[in-house]
Amino acid sequence: MADNKFDWSKFDKNVDLEALEADVKDVEENGGGDYQDVPEGQYEVAVEKMELTESKKGDPMLTIWFSILEGEFEKQKIFYNGVMQPQNDKAFGFQVHRNNEMLRALWDCEKDDVKFIGFKDYAELVLDIHEEIDGQFEYLLDKTTDKKGYDQYKIVEIFEVE
Repeated sequence: MADNKFDWSKFDKNVDLEALEADVKDVEENGGGDYQDVPEGQYEVAVEKMELTESKKGDPMLTIWFSILEGEFEKQKIFYNGVMQPQNDKAFGFQVHRNNEMLRALWDCEKDDVKFIGFKDYAELVLDIHEEIDGQFEYLLDKTTDKKGYDQYKIVEIFEVE
């Protein structure tokens, strides 16, 4: 028997073991363990989830889950996570602008229809946009990587769902 000097029980306090068991059972029954990273390219997608949430570091973040509709990566997800750091004066304006541009592309609206006037209003706007586009549109999404290795996303085309 190995001499285990590390106290693993402290991690158990941070895990909902019942929820974990249900998640593992779901993956085992429905698959999900064989996914590869989605490479650069263009993908026909639908927006599965869209909300303002918090990043792991506690910063506000626009998160969008795109579900791939066809091809080799069908049913896999592409995650857009637009972190906004209000404490970073230099980056905050750019981060909000980038998120606004993504929302405008998804909603196909006028520039003034998407603007940041506070986090509470922005969170409501994101939910309103998702409600309006949900099941109504699909998109051709271009996924690339910039020089620093960060994923970049651009809506190339919008398709109305019939």
